[in-house]
Amino acid sequence: MQKTSNSKQIVAFQGEPGAYSNLACRTMFPEMTALPCHTFEDVFAAVEEGRAKYAMIPIENSVAGRVAAIHHLIPHSSLHIIGEHFQRINHHLLAIPGATMDSLKVVRSHEQALGQCRKNTLSWGLEPEVYSDTAGAAKLIAELNDPTIAAIASSLAGEIYGLQSLKKDIEDADHNTTRFVIFAQEPLADLPNEGTTVTSFIFQVRNVPAALYKVMGGFATNGVNMTKLESYQLNGAFVATLFYADIEGHPDDVGVRHAFDELKFFTNAFRVLGSYPAAQYRLDRK
Repeated sequence: MQKTSNSKQIVAFQGEPGAYSNLACRTMFPEMTALPCHTFEDVFAAVEEGRAKYAMIPIENSVAGRVAAIHHLIPHSSLHIIGEHFQRINHHLLAIPGATMDSLKVVRSHEQALGQCRKNTLSWGLEPEVYSDTAGAAKLIAELNDPTIAAIASSLAGEIYGLQSLKKDIEDADHNTTRFVIFAQEPLADLPNEGTTVTSFIFQVRNVPAALYKVMGGFATNGVNMTKLESYQLNGAFVATLFYADIEGHPDDVGVRHAFDELKFFTNAFRVLGSYPAAQYRLDRK
């Protein structure tokens, strides 16, 4: 696999410069260069092809829920999760210099950001329009130079594209936080001996009665705490459901090993995506 000479110092993210994923890269890897990519597929490809060391991928938000597109891409990727990061989201209502709240009619942003600010934007009488990403919306607003259109994005995006912040911290919930997972070509080799380990995996249950119940029972009887379980349909088939799960523990732990052994009896497919240290944010909220 061909790698660029500086790929070890690059972390890829989806969106334009100034996106919240860009902020997450800066926070988690301040010494690395952040590589903006047009799509999530491009982000995965950058790491798979050796053009970047890591991929910073948003997987869920405390207000808007999961980032659905990611769950459909993960099964097709060869990458491994090696870490997690929780980024507090502080949205700004950005507009061109000279625009006012009275002049605004439309607000553009990513669907997740629009959902996170829904109550406020409705109260201001703004018409929401979905855009590919938050920073991209800010960039477009600057290019259009139209005082009737605003963007929901980060303060960093406002600085980059020369926009003014008419309102700050406009998210509806003060706990608005996005969880990112970090992907790499290889799984994490060495985990700390102390602290909590998170293991992420995907599986597809067999189409037989009580299969999911029996899978869950394996974790319960072996004392393994499952912190996340999400399902989604495969290729539009209502009888083919794939599950994404997070548990506390490592596959080498006795309880986890036994739970995985039981899981395999009732699944058609199963793959561990990675084991990594739990972020301090997660531990602080136990």
